[in-house]
Amino acid sequence: MNTRTIDLRSDTVTRPDAAMRKAMADAEVGDDVLDRDPTMAALEERVAANLGYDAALWVPSGSMGNIIALMIHLRRGDAFLAPEHAHVLGSELGTAAWLAQGMPQVLPHDAGPGRPTPSAVVAAAGAGPYFTLSTTLLCLENTHNFAGGAVFDVAEWNGLLGAAREANLLVHLDGARVWNAAVALGVPVSDLTRGADTVQVCLSKGLGAPVGSMLASDSSRITEARRIRKMLGGGVRQGGILAAAGLLALDNVDSLADDHANARLLADGLRERGWSVEQPQTNIVRADGPLTVAELATLGIAAVTVTGRTRFVTHRDVSEADIEEALARLGGA
Repeated sequence: MNTRTIDLRSDTVTRPDAAMRKAMADAEVGDDVLDRDPTMAALEERVAANLGYDAALWVPSGSMGNIIALMIHLRRGDAFLAPEHAHVLGSELGTAAWLAQGMPQVLPHDAGPGRPTPSAVVAAAGAGPYFTLSTTLLCLENTHNFAGGAVFDVAEWNGLLGAAREANLLVHLDGARVWNAAVALGVPVSDLTRGADTVQVCLSKGLGAPVGSMLASDSSRITEARRIRKMLGGGVRQGGILAAAGLLALDNVDSLADDHANARLLADGLRERGWSVEQPQTNIVRADGPLTVAELATLGIAAVTVTGRTRFVTHRDVSEADIEEALARLGGA
């Protein structure tokens, strides 16, 4: 019997819907490297305004957005701080050290999952003699992927910004899923981004675009970011075809609440079936249970293992009915 797979590996597996495909096909385009593509420019302006910044730059991936930011901020041999298991530490193939030439320093989650305390930031950034590392940058992640989509709120964000300024640190926010955080907290996304020197946000996760992230900052940094993007091979020509998808993706922010509700439904159902489950704050569920990822696959449920636990991610291509079907396949409730 051919069982349809319910794909809960990541919210990156979403596919553009018919309206998005049509918008891509009909997009007004130009050569973005030579003249600026008009649809790309419209997307960049909208995202910059949404996040509370002067300018933004489309990049093919969140990893490229992050490394461009680090290349702008770090000098060779500078140390930077990031919470344990942050994406920039373990999921970007060492580009922070290889290309930005920075020395990563890990912060504990002493304020809760994915979140360092301001005091930990200040302590880790403490200045020493000339022959010690110079720490110049704090990288934060909201939501924190490998901490189960954990959120830090506006007060925590402002506290960490204050600690960074006290320690003379620049701040980069990896906000790949920051729209999830904003929806979960019921606040404007700019409340969770404003104040950082650079912010990276992703369009191709829960918002459903097939490709693309954005880097936001002041105009001078984005001018430099455009140059570095070209150096890394990320310059696009008729990028409006991709930007059109991003513009429609921005209209999907409110629907992230459905993904969060489905994550809670899944967590409750797993718990009823004897799994040990962290209560999700957004769309990521981490759990320990009687079945491995390989065994789940035989039931047509696709998941992954992250930091030693099974991770399920809800998204716009998985409905409430799909979650109920997945739980039914597990049986035992």
